[in-house]
Amino acid sequence: MESYRKNILEYLKKNIKKGYTLESLKWALVGQGYSKPSIERAISELNKELARNAPILKEKPVIKYEIFDENDNPIIIKNPWWKKIFKK
Repeated sequence: MESYRKNILEYLKKNIKKGYTLESLKWALVGQGYSKPSIERAISELNKELARNAPILKEKPVIKYEIFDENDNPIIIKNPWWKKIFKK
């Protein structure tokens, strides 16, 4: 039984890399005579495996500039009134 699910899993991996959707692969396997529960188990196993192998994306930090006076008070720079009028 384990090799049965392993065959389905390998089939799914190979065809996902080719660009097929999980839904189309699922119906192709059903058409080949595989049972829906075993296909669903293989798909959930594939999703878990893909999630483990997915790279962890790190968010880039936002750079924020602040200007302080000699007393460490923040200085707020206002835009001139004409920039508000001629804003693009």
